[in-house]
Amino acid sequence: MLRNTVFELLGKGHPVVGPGIWDALSAKLAQATGFDLVFLSGYGLSASLLGEPDFGLITQTQMTEAAARICAAVQIPVIVDIDTGYGGPFNVEHTVQSLVRSGAAGCFLEDQCFPKRCGHMEQKQVVTVEEYLPKLQAALRARGSAPFHITARTDAAAVLGIDEAIRRAKLYRDAGADAVFVEAPRSVADLKRIRAEVSDVTLVANMVEQGKTPILPISELGHLGFALIAVPVAGLLATSFAFTRLLQTLKRDGTTEAELSCMNTFSQLNSHLGLDRLYEREKEWLP
Repeated sequence: MLRNTVFELLGKGHPVVGPGIWDALSAKLAQATGFDLVFLSGYGLSASLLGEPDFGLITQTQMTEAAARICAAVQIPVIVDIDTGYGGPFNVEHTVQSLVRSGAAGCFLEDQCFPKRCGHMEQKQVVTVEEYLPKLQAALRARGSAPFHITARTDAAAVLGIDEAIRRAKLYRDAGADAVFVEAPRSVADLKRIRAEVSDVTLVANMVEQGKTPILPISELGHLGFALIAVPVAGLLATSFAFTRLLQTLKRDGTTEAELSCMNTFSQLNSHLGLDRLYEREKEWLP
């Protein structure tokens, strides 16, 4: 059972931060650290599951199955990146219904052409508003009465300019999206303009290290009017860096001893995984 919904967290009046996760362990670590929400990143799942960049290669089944495993592992809300919805309105409907059944708390649905790619990569393309809006409506209807938070994302800024991105954000807001997400604004001035012109709706900011948008502190993003903050790839960047360094040390030294200070102990990891709880439960049926 979720402790809070995304709607309840946003109602507390301060920015809500969703670190990007890619599996049940990364979600558990985020929860143990005190985060109130996590974001299942398409980039993270593509990298970890396929060893491929975020280039539209993850399927609906792979994403919904990953979401179900993660939702079963944590009690905090999980927002899921469903890319373009994996097809037309019926595909979006099926995806959202699957996520609601698994206990997911929300999704991001974008207006890129399929196959999509990471919002901070080059050569993106977007569909027309007329093609996107039926998919957004399908998502909103498919959640039924569930407190499932739906963010409408536009990638139009990189393709058609910030004016068109803001126009789309307003249309998506008016169509009933719970939040709108203008991907990859290139300056603080763009961020300010988005908030000034797109009112009466939750705004999402996406903090991608070395990406298109300036990295700002959460407090500053909140001051600018952004209430839902995704930090989608920082964990994966840090984990891959640390693991590479560990492997290099092992290859060079024949032991990991030089890296022990940068590692969890075996008992610490078992604690994060809940081993003590299983030991206690085990006593119920062992002599």
